[in-house]
Amino acid sequence: MQHKELPRIIVAIDGYSSSGKSTMARRLASAVGYRYIDSGAMYRAVALYALENGMVSDSGDVDEAALVAALPRIAIDFEFRPDGSQHTLLNGRDVETEIRQLRVSSIVSPVAAIAAVRHDLVAKQQALGTARGIVMDGRDIGTTVFPDAELKIFVDASAETRAQRRFREMMEKGNAVSYADVLANVVHRDEVDRTRKESPLRRADDAIALDNSEMTIDEQDAWLLEQFNRTINSL
Repeated sequence: MQHKELPRIIVAIDGYSSSGKSTMARRLASAVGYRYIDSGAMYRAVALYALENGMVSDSGDVDEAALVAALPRIAIDFEFRPDGSQHTLLNGRDVETEIRQLRVSSIVSPVAAIAAVRHDLVAKQQALGTARGIVMDGRDIGTTVFPDAELKIFVDASAETRAQRRFREMMEKGNAVSYADVLANVVHRDEVDRTRKESPLRRADDAIALDNSEMTIDEQDAWLLEQFNRTINSL
């Protein structure tokens, strides 16, 4: 007997940096046969472009005018590998490793706060969602990109927990960083994300909140799949 194909909805997962939302989103997409889109990778790719093209000063200030002028020349795409991994392409180049480095993390929030950058990438993200059947994570997916998403999740954890996760991940990838620097970056990004004028980070009124500070990956996967099935069954 053939199984009925799942309805194609949009799952929007927002939350603070290093809260585990990307892992949750990617694993849910794999489990239900949806496409996963990491919106944060798109902002990181723009930040990397700014770094590589001399648009960031030694003090970390971003040349907003130069970056906005360059937006038509910045092409971002995703390549999906047979193992289920997603690789971010910047003008055709695989930059998945580069965009996860601390030097990119240190400027991605200021870059993402630029209104023209957000407008450009939000339009690209909305285009990616036209076929539906996607799980997208970020900062403003449920509030700005897909305000009518059928399932919205907002993920949080303490800054210390998130910094520890990020520190461990970076060390495993061979990046020489200190926990203090990672924690400082997490706290700084939280402040910038919450207070920016353009689409600040906030929980959508109809989003389901999850604090995963004490949860294992398997536990949060089970919780998210339960929310997904409940949403599907209510349609």
